[in-house]
Amino acid sequence: MSLFKKRDREAIQYDPNTQQPAVRKSICTGEMTAGFIDRETGRFRDIMRLDGQKDLEAFCRSVGVSVEEIKTIY
Repeated sequence: MSLFKKRDREAIQYDPNTQQPAVRKSICTGEMTAGFIDRETGRFRDIMRLDGQKDLEAFCRSVGVSVEEIKTIY
């Protein structure tokens, strides 16, 4: 039994008209970072570090998209 309760992540607010959910992966280390791409400038804004598939699924639930819809940047 854990002493700490895992809190569900709250919904992350973003504008789907100007931002696209994405994951940035490092080719060298495999580190993954979730965030949003600005559709006008193409800049990536970091939101959270992902430690695995469960974190990716949690990010997708919090932004309201499926894992297949997430764009991956290398």
